[in-house]
Amino acid sequence: MSIQNEYLNGLMERVVKRDPNEPEFHQAVREVLTSLVPVANARPELIKEGVMDCLVEPERMISFRVPWEDDKGEIHINRGFRVQFNSAIGPYKGGLRFHPSVNQSIVKFLGFEQTFKNSLTGLPIGGGKGGADFDPHGKSDSEVMRFCQSFMNELFKYIGPDTDVPAGDIGVGGREIGYLFGQYKRLSNEFTGVLTGKGLTYGGSLARTEATGYGLCYFTDCLLKEHGKSFEGATVVVSGSGNVAIYACDKATQLGGKVVAMSDSNGYIYDKDGIDLALIKQIKEVERARIKVYAERKPGSEYHEGCVNIWNVPCDIALPCATQNELPLEGAKTLMKNGCFAVVEGSNMPSTPEAMDALQEAGILFAPSKAANAGGVAVSALEMSQNSMRFSWSFEEVDSRLKQIMADLYRNASQAAEQYGMKGNLVAGANIAGFLKVADSMLAYGLV
Repeated sequence: MSIQNEYLNGLMERVVKRDPNEPEFHQAVREVLTSLVPVANARPELIKEGVMDCLVEPERMISFRVPWEDDKGEIHINRGFRVQFNSAIGPYKGGLRFHPSVNQSIVKFLGFEQTFKNSLTGLPIGGGKGGADFDPHGKSDSEVMRFCQSFMNELFKYIGPDTDVPAGDIGVGGREIGYLFGQYKRLSNEFTGVLTGKGLTYGGSLARTEATGYGLCYFTDCLLKEHGKSFEGATVVVSGSGNVAIYACDKATQLGGKVVAMSDSNGYIYDKDGIDLALIKQIKEVERARIKVYAERKPGSEYHEGCVNIWNVPCDIALPCATQNELPLEGAKTLMKNGCFAVVEGSNMPSTPEAMDALQEAGILFAPSKAANAGGVAVSALEMSQNSMRFSWSFEEVDSRLKQIMADLYRNASQAAEQYGMKGNLVAGANIAGFLKVADSMLAYGLV
């Protein structure tokens, strides 16, 4: 499908021609450029000065090998990545993902999205992302430690508290951040806020663990209230069972909703009485077991193979919190058929373009991940601030700041959509609001 602007359509064609084997990156770029048509028409200087062209090319793309030794003494080689996409408004900021699916396309799409997401928070942070095609599942703590140390042996050359501040993502939790930070500290002989998501004993922030899931629900609450709805009494489906999903379940329940389904990569659980969050935390955070264990321990609950089938569960609100392209067109149609009135993205780009279009055309309340899941990076930026001050805020202070950031973010995205003639279209509004701050900064620097 062509983009309704000759220049932007040509730019999209050049992106595909330059890197033909990067479908995830193409998908992310197309979505943004489609939203920017009215901006390009209204502000031709952004084309003339090269801002649009620079927008789709990362400032730096780093790829490196990561050799590590397993507990049997065997050597393995993985591939590590860091994309430093855009630093127009601050140091690069974005997570590290350890998962077999990680490749250059995935990392570039995530870094591209991160640029706008970070801009939307209103905080001075640029966009970056990274990771490796390493799977920590089934590995011992010692194996994970050796991998993280080898990964940091190369990455540390390119990061720093005022240059690039990574965080966690899929496969990179508190354990991995600890190993990574420890190795950075040894190599640099510095104790700085170079990583976020750290443990509370060595510079971490209260509420960081909860931030993405809580922020998702704060944003959703703003959206619902503007349309005369709320979480109160609503049935909620949350895909995934990682950090984002767990704390989205937590906050949605606090706000009066009943979460009845969660999933992992193998299948999903359904609990008509509402998910027992304490049991989920025990299984996923302590035991690191598969979600099917929930059904074995919770009477009355059910386990079903096939994670994509979670969208068959009737609900009022759907919060996709697992991974990219997890909500296909058929899933979107099923949600609509079963009476779902809101879909708000918690993972990065979880809806396929076809699903996104169908939901919006049907009038379903829909919000994209670059806006709705920005709570995690927002609190990461707050962690950076606390590290710089050598000071810590209370949980309540951080949570209050997070709630305000998400409310402001919702308002800015909503107003941008209305300003450019697309009232109610939060996909376009988030893209435009995030883009304009970055673009204006790039213009101020001269030739970008």
